[in-house]
Amino acid sequence: MTAPETLLPGYPSFVKELVGTLAVHSQYVLHGNVRDQFLVEPPGQLPKPTTLTRLLWEALESSDYQALLCYDPVDGISVYPPQAVAAGQQLLGSRAIGRRPSLDQLRGHLGRVAGMAEMPPPESGGTDPGPPQGQQQPPQQQQQPAALAKRRHERPTVRAAFVLDYAARIIRTPGQLELNERDFFLYCQKLALTADPIEVGGRRGALFNPIIWIVEGERDLPAWLTTGVEPIRTIALGMPTLDDREKMARALIPSLPGFAEAAGEMAGDAVAEFAKRTDGMTLRSMQEVTKLARDRGLGIDRVADAVRMYKLGVEDNKWKHDSVRHQINRGQELIRERIIGQDRAIDKTLDILKRAALGLSGAQATSTVSRPRGVLFFAGPTGVGKTELAKQVAELLFGDANAYLRFDMSEFAADHAADRLIGAPPGYVGFEAGGELTGAVRRNPFQVVLFDEIEKAHKSVLDKFLQILEDGRLTDGQGITTYFSECVLIFTSNLGVSETDPQTGDRRQLVKPGMPYPELEQTVKTAVRDHFTDKLGRPELLNRLGDNIVVFNFITAEVARRVFDLQVRNIVAKVARELRISLEITDTARHQLAAACTVDLPNGGRGIGNLLESNLINPLARLLFDRDCQPGARVVVTDARAGSVTAGPQLEAYITEGVPVPADRR
Repeated sequence: MTAPETLLPGYPSFVKELVGTLAVHSQYVLHGNVRDQFLVEPPGQLPKPTTLTRLLWEALESSDYQALLCYDPVDGISVYPPQAVAAGQQLLGSRAIGRRPSLDQLRGHLGRVAGMAEMPPPESGGTDPGPPQGQQQPPQQQQQPAALAKRRHERPTVRAAFVLDYAARIIRTPGQLELNERDFFLYCQKLALTADPIEVGGRRGALFNPIIWIVEGERDLPAWLTTGVEPIRTIALGMPTLDDREKMARALIPSLPGFAEAAGEMAGDAVAEFAKRTDGMTLRSMQEVTKLARDRGLGIDRVADAVRMYKLGVEDNKWKHDSVRHQINRGQELIRERIIGQDRAIDKTLDILKRAALGLSGAQATSTVSRPRGVLFFAGPTGVGKTELAKQVAELLFGDANAYLRFDMSEFAADHAADRLIGAPPGYVGFEAGGELTGAVRRNPFQVVLFDEIEKAHKSVLDKFLQILEDGRLTDGQGITTYFSECVLIFTSNLGVSETDPQTGDRRQLVKPGMPYPELEQTVKTAVRDHFTDKLGRPELLNRLGDNIVVFNFITAEVARRVFDLQVRNIVAKVARELRISLEITDTARHQLAAACTVDLPNGGRGIGNLLESNLINPLARLLFDRDCQPGARVVVTDARAGSVTAGPQLEAYITEGVPVPADRR
């Protein structure tokens, strides 16, 4: 007896597993990557891609099977290969081929193939359809019960397999079987337990005529159908390995423009690049990438561009624009004007952005092609510019400070929070809407994505981040893969600034203004490490962040005054832009405002802004509203008093040009 391994050299392992167990298993469930192409590599020949149907037939033919009967809910029953139609008709009858049977008729066909045949209903195309409706069968043709039982258990004379493709679509509503659906699967389970191997000659003796279910997910069929039923073997079809993709790349690269002129080393590099760039993709997708490259005239030196275009659906690669490099160089000065007092954080951020622009992020790893372009983890006190720097990064890279996607992680603290990012699972409310994160990135693959206050996210959300950081992709609830390979991801956190006493609930500051920066940086990084390692049990997520943790410092009194001046300029500019009113603040009033607004250093620039709102914007709005200031007016603030507890901050100002000047100011 010949071993199946020697019969099938160069075939995928799952096919060898199926063919090698035909003597002990009557049914198989093939699930996973079932819609792909599969490589067959006969000895001494180049690998050739083939479909699953052809692959199964070639493998079964080597064990003397005569036909592959195929069923799917769209086309009904067919025979593969076409020249085996006679064998199919011998098993099922001439009228069964090409029809879409009902479930009752289908179970009759399965029984005939497996050797436990029930008499199918007349319209199924059986060999004995019976008399027309309303007529009694002649007595001489009536079968005795014993003869009928014998026919029900008649052994097939044809060795064949029955493939149920798109088997998950046999069920109308997954998880809620109708009565006829339940009876169908129950019959199939009983058939698996009662069928016997068939001796039809050949080199391997008695083998089953197997029923082969093809589904995308292992649980697409009723779980009870296969649970504990040993005659039904479940076989997973995995995604192509790197070796598979390299073989496929060697077969496809010669068809690309420029291959004939390329040197051997260049062609070899193109094969390796193609295989690495298609990590997580199917062999069928590699064929489509090749077609796309030929259509766009992309040679073997532009394989990476072809893969990116196929994944993202966009031809223009913004990272290759000269403007990106120009903007980063310009940003070294521009950012320092807007993010004050954080030179070390800015320098490290720019280094990471330069690395991202050159495509060198994670260059030390074996496979880096699908990871995000850049990853930043901003940590440190509140109000010191973490979110503002994220906005500036978006403006540097893509020309718009608002061209970034922000998620407040305090909104993702619930158990099922991850569903908002990637979409609800099938059958749940909101499934059709898709995920907020995955949908937005698919619409615009070149984006800065900000995850604010990451420590507040639920653990299930962190698992999604782990997948993005490692593989650069995420599959949503609808099974659609989103690629993050062109994104810059920014996480912000206040970890390490303070901690809560578990006994008393009191908060204690871990870092304070005036602390030397190296000490502050070490304290914050230690707290971040302890949080991910000990509290969350996710040290692998911390490892993916690597050395991309950027620690911000407290602002000093000098920096606070500069921030104050910047925010006052913003207020003056907005009054001029929105109201067309000229706002001036005398030195006396400015000193009063600065003294009142820069006392809250631990809350950083946000604290200064809040105090400016109370001490300048609110009383200014009251003054302009009450005096009905018109466009063209000139408002000069001469005094900015703190005010009383009841009255609050007050402004003294005189107004000219737009309204009458008060008598005491003339």
